[in-house]
Amino acid sequence: MNYPAWQLGIPGGLLIAMVAVLHVFISHFAVGGGAYLVMTEHAAGRTNDPELLAYVRRHAKFFALLTVVLGAVTGVGIWFTIALVSPEATSSLIHTYVWGWAIEWVFFFVEIAAALIYVYAWDHLERRAHLIIGWIYVVASWASLAVINGIITYMLTPGRWLQTHDFWDGFFNPTYAPSLLLRTAMAVALAGMFGLVTARGPARERLIRRAGSWLIVGVVLLVPFAAWYRQQLPVPARGYLAGGITAVRYAAEAAVLFAVLALGLALVFALWKPRWMNPLVTALLLLCGLVVMASGEYVREVSRKPWAIGGYIYANDVRADDVARIRATGAASASPWIALAGEEPLRKGAALFRAQCGNCHSRQGYRAMNSRVRGWDAPFAREMLLHLPLTRGTMPEFAGNEGDRNVLGQYLASVAERLPRAANQAELGRQVFEMRCALCHTIGGSRRPLPLAGMEPGAVSELIGSLSDLSPDMPPFTGSEAEKLALAEFLANGSAGGAQKER
Repeated sequence: MNYPAWQLGIPGGLLIAMVAVLHVFISHFAVGGGAYLVMTEHAAGRTNDPELLAYVRRHAKFFALLTVVLGAVTGVGIWFTIALVSPEATSSLIHTYVWGWAIEWVFFFVEIAAALIYVYAWDHLERRAHLIIGWIYVVASWASLAVINGIITYMLTPGRWLQTHDFWDGFFNPTYAPSLLLRTAMAVALAGMFGLVTARGPARERLIRRAGSWLIVGVVLLVPFAAWYRQQLPVPARGYLAGGITAVRYAAEAAVLFAVLALGLALVFALWKPRWMNPLVTALLLLCGLVVMASGEYVREVSRKPWAIGGYIYANDVRADDVARIRATGAASASPWIALAGEEPLRKGAALFRAQCGNCHSRQGYRAMNSRVRGWDAPFAREMLLHLPLTRGTMPEFAGNEGDRNVLGQYLASVAERLPRAANQAELGRQVFEMRCALCHTIGGSRRPLPLAGMEPGAVSELIGSLSDLSPDMPPFTGSEAEKLALAEFLANGSAGGAQKER
């Protein structure tokens, strides 16, 4: 919390994703596309095929322009955004893996130099020397991927590093190998997809078949590597995929769906009827690749929640070891940027929101808090801040003292959407249930069900009045007497208003 919060009206995580997905898409093409170029050039030289060689030369210019220019720019963009959005986690990554980054930058320099020489020295090098330059690029680009993969997977599954803080324990973590193979397979598929972009001329159908073969091999290899990767994910992340977080399950299903669609299109338009291939099909294949890549990155990112670095730094840039100290001394003592907000409740609450919630939530818009805290009053919001990981497994612990909870609770209540006036007692009970109970409970569902149907409303009301005594995991009821009675009748009736539905 030593850094100021930086917001542009949208959560920082979304901003990182907007830059990172494009970069990852291009960078994986850079890895697979280099091998595609060199192996195709080798085949052209072996068979003395001038049409195939002309295609390689044409494709190499397209490849260099896309990967060297746009790939490098978006790579710098990632560093710029993560340093502003998650400076604590970024600083930790730099200090923990400074030599890893240094090695990766050496590989990247070699990769860029080899790519430029490969393209611009086409007429000045004999074929064997030209191929050697190409293979240098292939090795350097894959080595760069291998190094970055170790650091990225460490963020999700740091493994024994949490105990030893040893470079290699974090680098060769449980998801390192399956992730590297999965990314390599994706790079091969993207090489084939982009290979279709420049496939034209007298040998067009033959070129389409070659590119399509790479695409198909890459997509088929995704299956076993994705299964292995999923097996190595932490238990909470596997729960997210199984439906614990609907968006994660949908993202994984989208990745499978679009991978199957790409495979089907490649089989039909690249291998069976290459003459049917056209720019629209090529664009659709590239869209499939982008969706698969984006969905996979989304699953990986959300699987880390509530962490930026698993078990070490939370997604809001608070180190796990600092939470107890901040709770004792207050958030302002740990952050001069919160202290600058002063003691006016709503202003300080807004500063706390930016610091501890803003990486994932906005006031209004993407993952908006005004709808998530709909109907909340300040006392209820204050109490809920003590139960964040229980209500949502992707939420970090609140790092602050009672005074911090008071002002943040007031701020959340001030931005909360107002509930419409209930038409009757049953409607009021449903509203209170959805606002105060449905975050954790269902009626008649499988998620922490409340089997209170048939009890007398008075008995249920007494239970509601002693929630924190029944379980320390439940916040006390802070609503009015009328709301308590309406909720008691609603729970005693069992299923009014559709609350039976699993959420």
